[in-house]
Amino acid sequence: MDAARLKQSWALVAAHGDQVPLYFYSTLFLAHPETRQMFPTNMAGQRDRLVSALGHIVSHVDQVDRLVGFLQQLGADHRKFAVRAEHYPAVGEALLETLRHFCAEAWTEELAADWAAAYGLVAQVMTEAAQAAEAHSPPWWVAEVLTHERRTFDVAVLTVRPQYLLPFTPGQSIGVSHPAVRSWRYYSPANAPRPDGTVELHVRAAPGGAVSSRLVYGCAAGDQVNLASPVGDRLTLWPAGSSDLLLLAGGTGWAPVKALVEQVAAEGSGRRVDLYVGARSRTEFYDSEAIDKLAATHPWLRVSYVAGSDPVRPGESVRLTDRVLADGDWRSRHVYVCGSDEMVSQSVAALTGAGYQPGQVHHEGFGKHWYGPTWRTVTTPDGGVR
Repeated sequence: MDAARLKQSWALVAAHGDQVPLYFYSTLFLAHPETRQMFPTNMAGQRDRLVSALGHIVSHVDQVDRLVGFLQQLGADHRKFAVRAEHYPAVGEALLETLRHFCAEAWTEELAADWAAAYGLVAQVMTEAAQAAEAHSPPWWVAEVLTHERRTFDVAVLTVRPQYLLPFTPGQSIGVSHPAVRSWRYYSPANAPRPDGTVELHVRAAPGGAVSSRLVYGCAAGDQVNLASPVGDRLTLWPAGSSDLLLLAGGTGWAPVKALVEQVAAEGSGRRVDLYVGARSRTEFYDSEAIDKLAATHPWLRVSYVAGSDPVRPGESVRLTDRVLADGDWRSRHVYVCGSDEMVSQSVAALTGAGYQPGQVHHEGFGKHWYGPTWRTVTTPDGGVR
């Protein structure tokens, strides 16, 4: 298997953009119509995910250790779509036909053999990982919605209780799906693990987001939702050791940050924690009661609210990191940033420009979708929009 040849051919294929996933799924569904039910009705987001995943696999094809971990998590995660071992040959056929079509004259027998070998390895690792995952976790957990609170027009806070304990680490995210929507979205629990197993979710309805809109506008106490295994470790506390923390949260990015605060409280480690909570306006601090309660309970926690716009000073705009950097020098601390892609990107750039080292600034990356360890780094399969 020639890694360089695989990368060169993928570059040719990827240059065709949206035509690639469109051709792939058309080929798959025409040849194997039974696979269509495994995918969301709206395939727009799914097409992006295919290209992202293939691009990641090909770009790391010569880094076996890194690639295997990615594929193992991807294979285990795909169980929630009812993917079985017998589905992989159908996907392989459609993939090779797609590559042949877009490579055109560059497609050779040697290249076909390389891609067949590469896909065989991918399918084997993913299948074995899925089988191994069956021994310790279900494909998904069924959970009851205990409470549903609309905090703003487009933000709801839900408390759900899985039928069986769903283990997770603060800062991770879990897949969430409503039975009425054939899609999945990833949300970070807004709590550290609780004895009763309940999970708090903060959901903002995104334009065109099938899952988020259903959870905000079409869900109530007593409903059932499905939850998938936790993913990601970029926002967990382990890289920070016992260091003091600076936490920056924008919008519903407060959810995983809240879980981190609860973890620090449970550990009793004596860290100092400064928390900055940002929103576009004062009316969008949807969880201020809980934030103020945490601050009043824990003397090691200091909270600052930063509203991007202030009706008292119309026309002025305040960025979260501008306030943070003006308040002090935090370079002895580990910094955790969570919010929209724009907020995270701006914050990381400002912190880096101020002399903060990459290893001390933690964030999930950028992009709207999860695919294994690269979650939100390059840009679950789901049909919604984050």
